[in-house]
Amino acid sequence: MPSDDLPETFHVTTDEQLRAVSNLTRHRIMAVLRFEPATITQIAARVGLAKGSSSYHVRLLERAGLVKVVRTRKVRGVTERYYAMAARSIELPDPGAGQPDVLMRNAVADLEAAPVDAERHVGMAHLRLTEEQFTELGTRLQALAEEYRELSDPSLPDVSLVFALFRPAQPTQTEQTEGDSK
Repeated sequence: MPSDDLPETFHVTTDEQLRAVSNLTRHRIMAVLRFEPATITQIAARVGLAKGSSSYHVRLLERAGLVKVVRTRKVRGVTERYYAMAARSIELPDPGAGQPDVLMRNAVADLEAAPVDAERHVGMAHLRLTEEQFTELGTRLQALAEEYRELSDPSLPDVSLVFALFRPAQPTQTEQTEGDSK
């Protein structure tokens, strides 16, 4: 299914949708469907699940509107369904204070499961930026990700790019005083 036919963004707005994307297994199923449609059997093989488990998770994603059937075919009297993402990207609501960020949690789980001997680039930088620099860096990171997304070739292996640009919480005066006294 050409990605040109897909809406650009699916906005997660309901609790059902948020629960669907929050699950690591369903996150990995969506990664399988990111570039090309697949059957339950193909999804199960790629994610390492039993077909029944894959079917259960795909049905939840379909019910939430995140994936859809894009074609069917008859194979020995059984209708085989091909599933694909409902949009090119998914936008989640910002987590509230103290709530885990679903994307980051799933990205860290994927990073931890990635082959250790494969090339990867992981780093963290602590910066001090003006508001303008902060905004410019966020815009440039988004543009760079979009530039490479447009270069993506479904025949090549998956690569994940995760970034988070944020201002960390500042300790309160009481926390600073307690930390200094220890």
